[in-house]
Amino acid sequence: MGRRARDRRRQQQQQQRQERGGGGAGDQAGWAGGYPEIVKENELFERYYRELGIVPAGEWDAFMAALREPLPATLRITGYRSHAKEILHCLKEKYFRELQDLEVDGQKVEMPQSLSWYPEELAWHTNLSRKILRKSPQLEKFHQFLVSETECGNISRQEAVSMIPPLLLNVSPHHKILDMCAAPGSKTAQLIEMLHADMNVPFPKGFVIANDVDNKRCYLLVHQAKRLNSPCIMVVNHDASSIPNLQIDVDGRKEILFYDRILCDVPCSGDGTMRKNIDVWKKWTTQNSLQLHGLQLRIATRGVEQLAEGGRMVYSTCSLNPIENEAVIASLLEKSQGALELADVSSELPGLKRMPGIKKWKVMLKDGQWFEEWKDVPLNRQTQIRPTMFPVKDEEKLKAMNLERCLRILPHHQNTGGFFVAVLIKKSPMPWNKRQPKVHQKLPQRTGDTEVTATNSDNGSDCITEEPILAENEESKKMQGLQNSDTEQSRKEGVCGPPPSKKMKLFGFKEDPFVFLPEDDPLFLPIQKFYALDPSFPKMNLLTRTQEGKKRQLYMVSKELRNVLLNNSEKMKVINTGIKVWSRNSDGEQFGCAFRLAQEGIYTLYPFIHARIINVCIEDVKILLTQENPFLSKFSSETQKKVKDMAMGSVVLKYDPDPEKPDDLQCPIVLCGWQGKTSLRAFVPKNERLHYLRMMGVEVFKAKRKEEELENKTEEEVQHKLAQTEDGMDMEDKEHDLITKMEAEIGEESSQSPVESSAMETEDKTEDPDQSNKNATTHISKGDKGTDISNVKD
Repeated sequence: MGRRARDRRRQQQQQQRQERGGGGAGDQAGWAGGYPEIVKENELFERYYRELGIVPAGEWDAFMAALREPLPATLRITGYRSHAKEILHCLKEKYFRELQDLEVDGQKVEMPQSLSWYPEELAWHTNLSRKILRKSPQLEKFHQFLVSETECGNISRQEAVSMIPPLLLNVSPHHKILDMCAAPGSKTAQLIEMLHADMNVPFPKGFVIANDVDNKRCYLLVHQAKRLNSPCIMVVNHDASSIPNLQIDVDGRKEILFYDRILCDVPCSGDGTMRKNIDVWKKWTTQNSLQLHGLQLRIATRGVEQLAEGGRMVYSTCSLNPIENEAVIASLLEKSQGALELADVSSELPGLKRMPGIKKWKVMLKDGQWFEEWKDVPLNRQTQIRPTMFPVKDEEKLKAMNLERCLRILPHHQNTGGFFVAVLIKKSPMPWNKRQPKVHQKLPQRTGDTEVTATNSDNGSDCITEEPILAENEESKKMQGLQNSDTEQSRKEGVCGPPPSKKMKLFGFKEDPFVFLPEDDPLFLPIQKFYALDPSFPKMNLLTRTQEGKKRQLYMVSKELRNVLLNNSEKMKVINTGIKVWSRNSDGEQFGCAFRLAQEGIYTLYPFIHARIINVCIEDVKILLTQENPFLSKFSSETQKKVKDMAMGSVVLKYDPDPEKPDDLQCPIVLCGWQGKTSLRAFVPKNERLHYLRMMGVEVFKAKRKEEELENKTEEEVQHKLAQTEDGMDMEDKEHDLITKMEAEIGEESSQSPVESSAMETEDKTEDPDQSNKNATTHISKGDKGTDISNVKD
């Protein structure tokens, strides 16, 4: 298209906008989410759902009216932090009060309301759309608060209905959890919070393995998880429908890992997200659901295979379509032959309005043709429509399934998006896995005689079989021997690298290996001595991301994740795990320790540290957080006395609240710092500094605006100032491209320039169907030829 044609088209669009809404259309667009040109009508959608009857009689108009309204902005305060109550108090007493009687674009801003069904008032919603929240000058202060607290991991922007599945999993700190389709990670963050319900336990016995098929989205998932600073999270990159069986060492025996809890939030057509993903209005068709049904069933089947007996799996979609919901659950229950049952969760989450699952439905093609039974489907349509899409005809079987125990959330009931949830309990092994997979004493690596491999059975499930390996000649035997020796050597050295290309073709970025510190590593002794680490400190859980050269960062995982990493490096593509606890600082070597403490891991490390701790008062904390490198003379006399006899180097700065001063901050704070000859400074990311200052009642809004004014200066001035402020700090994390890696490994230094756009995006797993058709083909099995998939997931 030439320049003139583009100009003509632009003029036509402007004229159309003026004809539709005059001069005020742009203002109203803010409240409508910014899509005035999309007509919120879809005749096929209305015809389909009217016929299915998922909306109660007399509520259809309210249902459609709600779908046409913008979705309220919702936020969730992270529940496991000791600061949660302080943040809630700050929100209610300061920021929410400032929204009273406020008008934006001629509309009154409603006071935020807590979600009645979410525990402890930790989730809130407001009528502000995302665009208004970002662009309105009156809400700038509130917006910056949300951005900063989101970067710190203290607040998550998440759609209300998206919070339901993790709550229904009933997670305890000892549970082993699999999140099968985890990106972008808001639900994963909820699961991590539940593991850390008791903040006095630095290493819960449970863990979360978060998986996603899209390599790039895995890094978004890492960014979300990293904000919570947990040693119990691992991000992996696999197709959920064929995610491999993992093994763990149990008292010297190798056993298959079965999960106590599984979250199966599958890709879906996303017609429940119409309020925020307005493109769905014009692109919706029944074809999307028909194409996704097979993939959803395969993912759910793989999930229940890996579920432990007595375990709980939550299946969820952001779709209202029974083809993606009840049909998948009914098919799963039917082929489980009693191994699975739907849990009755009607008494859980009181206050949540829900509709029961339906037992009867029909299948419709995109041309409007209906089918009530499989036998009615013509031969030329049987590649699009499958038998598992129809309801069960046997009334006794149907009644035993208890499909009414499923939950369907309708948008007009509580001003939310649409959603579907089903909670499954596993009572016994699946019929095709009656004999639980047996594993040899040794790991399933290739030996001279046998190899344990994963094969696909006729029903699409993965089974463990033993296959004899016949060496064709002496050369192949030698190759096997070399592979075995390399594998055994790597395991002895505690090296967990990416799987070899022969077993799995790798896409995306090549990850560095995970190398656990040997027990006799001389690197650890100075650290142990300098910080007087407790004898119970689990040093075997320390790892690095390099096999050669100087170790620049030390990370830490829980004992259980170490077990998983060491025993599955051949079959699992790990994107990220562990939290950074120490960073190399060349200046520290002269003081007896080359590694300084890292803020993101300090709450995990603190219970084991018995030296280098400085207890500070609240006034000292304010000085540390507002001044870059304050002199010792500015601190209280008690702090000066403690510092006087302490050698220079990395320190822990601890604030304990005083119960006799209720107006002061009433939650403990642990900061990393550095003691110089004449100064004492805190090594804390900028947004975390702002968080603590807000909790102490210090006004940070003006200071933030001054920083933004400085950022508008020339690039040379900005670079000069950055060089000054970051002098003496480790900058190795900046070697990674922040955009390419999507902040996969966020260090203290990189956190000092937060990306507001990523922080404030609501959870959105919806993709353009045209683009997602290409991406989702990685899921399609050989039996699904000729299908395109609209991969929409919330």
